[in-house]
Amino acid sequence: MKKITFFHSLMAALVLATAFTACSKDDDEKKTPEPEPIPEVTYHYDLTVTVGKHGGMASQETHLTMSVDSLTNPNMTVNFKGKGIEITDYTIENIYDAKYMYQVPVSADRFAKLQIKNNKLEVVRERPFQKNTYASRKYTHAWLNDTTLIVMAANGEANKIVWTKLNSNSMAILDEGELGISLADGYDSFTTSGLLTYRKSDKKLFYFFYSKKGSGRTATKESNFHIAVINPETMAVEKDNVFPVAAEMQGSAYGELMQNFMFFDDNDNLYLSVFSSVNKKNIGSLVRIKKGEFNFEDGYNAFPDAKGKIVSVLYIGSGKALAYSGDNEAGTGIQDQAYYYSIVDLTAKTATPIQYEGADLPYSAGSFSQRAVYNAKENRAYFGVSNADGETVYFYDVATGKVTKGLSIAPGYYFDQIRLFEN
Repeated sequence: MKKITFFHSLMAALVLATAFTACSKDDDEKKTPEPEPIPEVTYHYDLTVTVGKHGGMASQETHLTMSVDSLTNPNMTVNFKGKGIEITDYTIENIYDAKYMYQVPVSADRFAKLQIKNNKLEVVRERPFQKNTYASRKYTHAWLNDTTLIVMAANGEANKIVWTKLNSNSMAILDEGELGISLADGYDSFTTSGLLTYRKSDKKLFYFFYSKKGSGRTATKESNFHIAVINPETMAVEKDNVFPVAAEMQGSAYGELMQNFMFFDDNDNLYLSVFSSVNKKNIGSLVRIKKGEFNFEDGYNAFPDAKGKIVSVLYIGSGKALAYSGDNEAGTGIQDQAYYYSIVDLTAKTATPIQYEGADLPYSAGSFSQRAVYNAKENRAYFGVSNADGETVYFYDVATGKVTKGLSIAPGYYFDQIRLFEN
């Protein structure tokens, strides 16, 4: 009897051991496989130049665009002859995300989503206008999230502000309408585009605009521009505040399609480039709306010693901005060598001209351009300088403050834009 019991016990132990081994093997086979490594994001830069002289907004100069993988090689000279793309039916003024460009083409009848691949312009998707229509180059925009884009501008008669929401993936029109603001008494039109941006921390749109009487350079403008605070869900105007001093925001005629005039810092404070007339000369300021506030901070100016307009401004992290501004004493024309780069400390409220090898960089020509870009992955700002020595890219290392010379552009071509895209 004992032998049988021992035998049964032994067999039971063997069965259990076999079952355990089998289960372990099955468990190993059912384990979730290791995830595939996420490919590293790589980038390229699209360089846009004008031929023959510096260009401006809607200028008639020939524009050529070419993609390069890097801007850092000081021994590299980019020649656009036979390589650059000449963009004709579309404009060089765009809305951007990480990979694509969005715009209203020259035909002014649709929205277009574009991409430059292998130095060819590809039309990714287009969407005809529905109710609201927009002129080419004359609108502003804001991103509500990664896929929802809102476009805004004065209508054809410039007596109303119209808006359209788009899904940037499908380019479907999600919604559209008119903004509930009225012209100021005694004025007959709105500025063409105004400026629009979105504050993520409280989910509010900020629209900067003013009324005017007449058209063109002879128009009479409101002395103080407005700040409309808008609920993006309903598009209701919740506040209509007025800038506390006489001033105009940069880029009010064409949004931010050509140059950058606004940014948020790491704390979601909003900064805007504006200018005022001082002794009949336009002088720039970099002003701020603090997080949670709806009007500009009294007395704040991060660029107190500007010599002219702040042509473009770009946030580069660590409480700093890269500004491209003019010196009225050296000229105010597009072709004048009268513009220089500064690093703006937003806390100290100082703007220090950029130096290279111990000396201030020479002044640059070309005022209508966005020739600076920030690569957050590298923590570097790249910017183009145009002067008698030619067209040269420099880059600023934000962590160390070191400035290094990069590639050059062949003679006969002039910087217009530098844009960064994911591959």
